Amino acid sequence: MNFFQAIGQVKTRRISWLNLRWFSRWLRRQLPTGLFARSLLIIILPMLILQTVLLFVFMERHWQMVTQRLSAAVTRDIAATIVLLETYPNDSAKILAVARDRMALTATLEKNGELPAPRPKPFFSILDQLLSDELRQQINRPFWIDTVGDSPLIEIRIKMNHQVLRIFTKRSQAYASNTHIFLLWMFGTSLVLIIIATLFLRGQIRPILSLAAAAESFGKGQKLDQDFVPRGADEIRRAGRAFILMRERIERQLEQRTAMLTGVSHDLRTILTRFKLQLALAGDNPDLEPLNEDVEAMQSMLEGYMAFAKGEAEENFGPFNLREMFDKISNDFTLHKRDFSFHITGDENVRVRPNAFWRLVGNLAANGRRYAKKVHVEAKHGSKWLTIVFDDDGPGIPAASREDVFKPFFRLDEARNQDSSGTGLGLAIAQDIARAHGGHVTLGDSPLGGLRATIRVPV
Repeated sequence: MNFFQAIGQVKTRRISWLNLRWFSRWLRRQLPTGLFARSLLIIILPMLILQTVLLFVFMERHWQMVTQRLSAAVTRDIAATIVLLETYPNDSAKILAVARDRMALTATLEKNGELPAPRPKPFFSILDQLLSDELRQQINRPFWIDTVGDSPLIEIRIKMNHQVLRIFTKRSQAYASNTHIFLLWMFGTSLVLIIIATLFLRGQIRPILSLAAAAESFGKGQKLDQDFVPRGADEIRRAGRAFILMRERIERQLEQRTAMLTGVSHDLRTILTRFKLQLALAGDNPDLEPLNEDVEAMQSMLEGYMAFAKGEAEENFGPFNLREMFDKISNDFTLHKRDFSFHITGDENVRVRPNAFWRLVGNLAANGRRYAKKVHVEAKHGSKWLTIVFDDDGPGIPAASREDVFKPFFRLDEARNQDSSGTGLGLAIAQDIARAHGGHVTLGDSPLGGLRATIRVPV
């Protein structure tokens, strides 16, 4: 083997491997994705393969063997009748009567008769093939047979010198006609087994669907159904109990976080109130003006912390109108002499946590109003997702910092402008609320030249 042959073999193997991978991917796309459908497929496919092998290997051989023996027996009776007719030509009437009474062969002799023209061979007929073979082997005379159709009789004509022997016999004498009973029983029992398996699998899949619905509901921030109880097989029950324990731990952590932030903010607000009171009693003193500004900044920060804590508070889902919310935001932009436009595709009414969702959209709108002159919003309410896209013409956010801005207290005032009134919690609150709804907020480049913020939550 030279170098070029080795390269050719490597290329051939690579092409075969690529074809195999392509076929594997195509097959995975064609197969069902649901557990219930796949489980049924696992049960039905082996059953179909077993029945196919049984039908085309065992049954076909058994059917052919029985039909061959029956055809051979009928042909022997016909051969014996022909021998008797040629040996005792004067007793043909008695011989035909014996054939009718003892062999169940209705036979007649046609003087100077001729065989009809050959009929077209049927596409698939074991009887026609086997009976023709037996007539050639045992009788070896010109013959004509008619086995086509569902008639209970078959007709055989055999040329005998100057006459034709015409014979009618029952199809059941030459053909195993009761095989359909076995097939009926086989397919009938298979259908019953498939129905039983379907009902059983449905009962086993239902607890998995309940667990998936409970996990999806919890992921969207909705209350867990109190009727949810782990059911089904032991493994499914274990998964259900593990999910309930996990949910309880997460809820306790969220409650502790919310309580801690609320308590700290409340305590600090009390101290700040004392500072403000003491500064008010000190009177108008230019030297205390920087201290007043620091107190106001701390007050603004505390308000942001409280809003962040409220983002974790539990709120029930309810109806919410997108157009009413955008109209209020538009009025606010008009007061601040900013340009705001929006477009809604689909139903304007959605089911969300109204107060939290308003805070989510309001924070992104406030960022756009603070840093840009023009903001355009595209809202699309689809069958599964609600997508709201904010586009502005502001300075934007560097790609390297778009993940960091969702961290609490992270600020990009130097990159955006010199407005230092923010607390660094606006986008963190927005992301938390979106995740509480089972969605997320992403940042990108806007076609207007600024920042694009995309809210995507399930509905």
